[in-house]
Amino acid sequence: MYTFLAMLPILIVFTLLVVMRLPAKYAMSLAYAATAALSYFMWQTSGNQIAAATIHGVLTAVNVLFIVFSAILILNTLKQSGAITAIRRGFMDISPDRRVQMIIVAWLFGCLIEGSTGWGTPSAVAAPLLLALGFPAMACVMAVLIIQSTPVSYGAVGTPLLIGVNSGLENKEDVAAALANAGMDLPAYIFNISGNVGFIHSVVGFLIPLILCGFLTLFFGQKRSFTEGLKAAPFAIFAGLAFTIPYYLTAKFIGPELPSIVGAVVGMALVIPAAKRGFLVPKETFDFAPRETWAKEWVSEIAVSETQNQHTPNISVARAFLPYLIIIGILIATRTIAPLKAWLTSDGNSIIFANILGTSITNKTQLLYSPATVLLLVSMICIVLFGMKADMVKKSWSDSGKTMIAAAPALLFSVPMVQVFINSGTAPDVAVQILAMPKVLATSAAAAFEGMWPLFAPWIGSLGAFIAGSNTVSNMMFAHFQWGTATQIGLDVMQAAQVVSLQAVGGAAGNMISVHNVVAACAVVGLVNREGYVIRKTLIAMVYYVLQAGLVGMAIIFSPIWWLAAIIWPVLFLVLLSRVRIKNS
Repeated sequence: MYTFLAMLPILIVFTLLVVMRLPAKYAMSLAYAATAALSYFMWQTSGNQIAAATIHGVLTAVNVLFIVFSAILILNTLKQSGAITAIRRGFMDISPDRRVQMIIVAWLFGCLIEGSTGWGTPSAVAAPLLLALGFPAMACVMAVLIIQSTPVSYGAVGTPLLIGVNSGLENKEDVAAALANAGMDLPAYIFNISGNVGFIHSVVGFLIPLILCGFLTLFFGQKRSFTEGLKAAPFAIFAGLAFTIPYYLTAKFIGPELPSIVGAVVGMALVIPAAKRGFLVPKETFDFAPRETWAKEWVSEIAVSETQNQHTPNISVARAFLPYLIIIGILIATRTIAPLKAWLTSDGNSIIFANILGTSITNKTQLLYSPATVLLLVSMICIVLFGMKADMVKKSWSDSGKTMIAAAPALLFSVPMVQVFINSGTAPDVAVQILAMPKVLATSAAAAFEGMWPLFAPWIGSLGAFIAGSNTVSNMMFAHFQWGTATQIGLDVMQAAQVVSLQAVGGAAGNMISVHNVVAACAVVGLVNREGYVIRKTLIAMVYYVLQAGLVGMAIIFSPIWWLAAIIWPVLFLVLLSRVRIKNS
């Protein structure tokens, strides 16, 4: 009964958002009410705990809205200054093919942003850039969400592993005893898991650029054909391998801090010159139909001018791209220079609400460390860099504020719903303990599928990310559960590490469909109230990713014969999609 009840909030979200396509502000308000009622009446969670979780969620949502505002401000600043035209020109000089542009901006540039800062920042930076290049807003969101898979386990300089998995396994007596018997400490174990995660992601993720191309032509091309995207297969696979090979080697031999950054930098160094020279680029250039023929669901509420602002001088491509280079530079510096990071994240530079309403729930806002602050700072630098007039600045800030306000209702319900879901459960002093809703679902899954657990382990990770909007939080919730399940079914300590790795990979893939991420990504490109349309697309890619990770896990842990299934599944996936024909979005 509790398993079914714990599924209800997820089923409500899926039904209202994906099936009925209601705007997130309505779907998530109903889901929040249902989750709070279940938590109070069935899970016997105290009113204080529910209220504290709600407050924590609202404060977190405000932080997300700050990121949304700052991300839109960068786009509007570039638009008002006229720099958008130069940026478009720069990418057109690399290649006019939209598939190639998407691979460079979403896959490589997005992975670099993810590796540097994580926490959904690729949506805030790469999605508006794609919008500026003339992509449909929905295609922008779809692309940046799908790439938030492979690089995510090493996002924010390795946070999902160094903090997420580490927090889930540390101070656990059973883990400590097993590692002691194996002659290994926890840091060495995490390093081993890092290499495992890199391998699984590489085997699964090198096809993501190809899937992106297919989705772009299937959902947004004039012919609505997945096959048209497959024509870019040589270039897409080249771009996938250009990222995943250095990414895996870094994860295996250096550790979890730098794989996504190194993979993206090496990938761009190889792919951009190749694209300029036409290496493996499709002979037929793919572009969108005229804008006036686009489905209304695709179109942004943010108008992006394609012409040079008449009040500003012509801006060079190098100067137009400079704001993004400054953003990347600041993000990498603040995430990799230890003394600077320690100062920015210190309690003295943070806003802390400790033990809200007498509970153990604490909210900490690291204002100076937030990517929103970086984006806001660079927006102000742009005023001087592009010589913007007062009326341009005023309009960019006004338009950004309006978009943020439109996104607020959905986030102010979705994030509190997640926090109530995670923090459900009885108080420690209650005689009969009831696990929190996510743990009820995970425990039931383990009991049902223990004989094939590596195949299902990534689904638990994706469930955690779908709920929490974070691979790090998913790993915190489920790393020890995954480890314990692995040892209970007779796996040794190193095989258990593989299962924990599958958790981390699944948690990364779950970001594609996390309501939290989808709402924020839609907001930054002016696509409010169309979140369900996006999830219907990204859910397909997530299923490919999680199922393929599970098959790879079965091959590594149990039998090499599973490699045959791991080869057949991607081929079958691509073949099935190539046979799909759609008439609308």
